[in-house]
Amino acid sequence: MRKNTVKARLAAGESIVNGWLAIPSSFSAEVVGMAGFDSVTVDLQHGMVGFDAALPMLQALSATPAIPIARVPGNDGPQIMRLLDAGAYGIICPMISTPDDARRFVSACRYPPSGERSFGPARGLLYGGPDYFAHANDEILTIGMIETQAGLDNLDAILSVEGLDGVYIGPNDLSLALGQAPSSEPTAQVVVDAIAYICERVLAHKKIPGIFCSSGAAASMRLSQGFRMVTPGNEAGLLNQACKTALETIKGGQAGIKPSGASGY
Repeated sequence: MRKNTVKARLAAGESIVNGWLAIPSSFSAEVVGMAGFDSVTVDLQHGMVGFDAALPMLQALSATPAIPIARVPGNDGPQIMRLLDAGAYGIICPMISTPDDARRFVSACRYPPSGERSFGPARGLLYGGPDYFAHANDEILTIGMIETQAGLDNLDAILSVEGLDGVYIGPNDLSLALGQAPSSEPTAQVVVDAIAYICERVLAHKKIPGIFCSSGAAASMRLSQGFRMVTPGNEAGLLNQACKTALETIKGGQAGIKPSGASGY
């Protein structure tokens, strides 16, 4: 089976940078996958992506060096299994609030006897190789999101669940859960403290702490805090910022820009 290089590197103590896809486009998936990210996540929760769009995006990522990951809309076994069958090498699952949530999530990602994943890997065989079944339980990355008060209260019990590789923080929902306005870079002390606490406990359990960030600078700061898997925003936000930067550069250098030539095209 094709090795999950991201899982291997994380197990070796390295940190990785994860790309994020919200636009349902195989072309943008390929562009992001070729940009140098260690892994790229197809977002089916808050991105504009359904399964029919996710499949060609995962196929496009297969042509790049990036490891393909999917964030599912919820802790739904059939949806998780379908995305793994489509070739995702890792799943990020939102709203893990109890140990039972974590066990149910991990079980959907693991074949018996370690879990309850149904057999039928389809594209997983094409991407992973003919010995997919023999090694999938070891190669698939399982990341649960901590973004509720209950998740915070049950954090150590969640982290004790066998087969859960790590925890990802959704700062916006975590802020909401703690009575604050949503923010991808929270400044409210209660949220700042909660993020630091989650990172510390995840590392204490020798698991992977990850977090979604608003920019490259923010992601770099999170790495210095101890996070091991960081996302510097999604491709929609990066595209928007690149366009704004280009326009500001042009307008800053040229006063009263007018198109030359004919009034038409």
